[in-house]
Amino acid sequence: MIRPDLTLPIPETITAAHFIGIGGSGMSGLARMFLDAGIRVSGSDRADSANLRALAAAGATVHVGHDAAYLGDADTVVHTGAIWPENPEFLAAKERGLHVIHRSQALHWLIGAHRLVSIAGAHGKTTSTGMVVTALQALGADPNFVNGGVIEQLGVSSSSGADELFVIEADESDGTFLLYRTSVALITNVDPDHLDFYADEDAFYDAFVRFGNEASEAVVISSDDPGALRVHADLAHDTVITFGRAEGSDLRITDIDTTGPVAATLTRDGESVRMQLAVPGAHNAINAAGAVAVLMTLGYGLSESVQALSGFAGTVRRLELHGEARGVQVYDDYSHHPTEVRAALEAMRGIAGTGRVIAIQQPHTYSRTQQMYREFAQVLEELADHTVMLDVYGAREDPVPGVTGELVSGAFADASHVHYVPDWQEAADYTAQVARDGDVVVTLGCGNVYQIIPQVLDSLRKTPEV
Repeated sequence: MIRPDLTLPIPETITAAHFIGIGGSGMSGLARMFLDAGIRVSGSDRADSANLRALAAAGATVHVGHDAAYLGDADTVVHTGAIWPENPEFLAAKERGLHVIHRSQALHWLIGAHRLVSIAGAHGKTTSTGMVVTALQALGADPNFVNGGVIEQLGVSSSSGADELFVIEADESDGTFLLYRTSVALITNVDPDHLDFYADEDAFYDAFVRFGNEASEAVVISSDDPGALRVHADLAHDTVITFGRAEGSDLRITDIDTTGPVAATLTRDGESVRMQLAVPGAHNAINAAGAVAVLMTLGYGLSESVQALSGFAGTVRRLELHGEARGVQVYDDYSHHPTEVRAALEAMRGIAGTGRVIAIQQPHTYSRTQQMYREFAQVLEELADHTVMLDVYGAREDPVPGVTGELVSGAFADASHVHYVPDWQEAADYTAQVARDGDVVVTLGCGNVYQIIPQVLDSLRKTPEV
């Protein structure tokens, strides 16, 4: 992993950019926007993908694998934090004296002088960004945007627009959300995480305080989340707008109904509007309230903002239905923190109705699993009827002895509620044996756990219900 060096200069002019790790959802989106700006784009990734093929069709030169020769005539090299320092393209770019910048710095370059809405938070920022973007489009605007995930009804994670407005998901995991010149800041929640980057919890909170205070126009922040309340208390900004269920919220949400796609009532300055979303989960009603507060800050009315959100169809890998077999629906969710897992499973409860919820959990990173395995076990045991535990997806980290999926499963109070199965085919077969007509299965994790879904659906079709 390479930590971003935000002290490095960002070039004023870029004519040819090479992206190391161009196939990722975030990097591929940036590369598309560089193409839109008339810049020659090349890039490489370790494996072929639909993103690589789409970029090639759009005019980029793409390569599978990594080789210094792939740099070509690039004057600027863009990298993610996920690559290793020994990457041959990264080393060659340094040796040649090219501009080598982190993807956040490339985004900063793209944003330029646009009016910027930055959406940050430990949870919900991808969905909230998608909500703001699609609502703006429904209201007739044409914003530029870069999101951390694909917006379902748009089919992309980023796009160049004609308006001065630029909407981004701002990443707090490595501190890069402090790089941008934000006009309107949305803070969805502040749940301590990424302590492998931040020195301690205080440093994590302090970063959000700085993020809010540096917004030039306004800060929109949750009135319910304990971490957000702590940040709010330290904000020195003149314009702070709160949203949530708490009394006294500037935009208050009440009467949440989760029996189907979530509905709720939003109230601002004595005006109340009933909101009906197309996505499930109380957490999405809260996300929508934050999005509405941002839209109102941008000058839109309450009623028209709520109406514009009604068509939001979600983002890829957020409570996404992948298929049904033998009366069992199989969903996927990106949640990889206990708070996110809780929100996802509560939403699945509403979807399941009288059926059961079966979770397939893939812990993400060794450091987070080691820090939070008890919390994961607690929420899974509380809200899932049964959990199938896979092994840890290490991402950028090297394995840690003793830190496996079994560490989480071993923390369950009742071992009958969980089954640790590191082999994916065995896990799919076991899930099919447990599941009954009317149940829902949900894969949980931001690694590659969604790739088990075809195996689960196939096993369901082949395995008769017990």
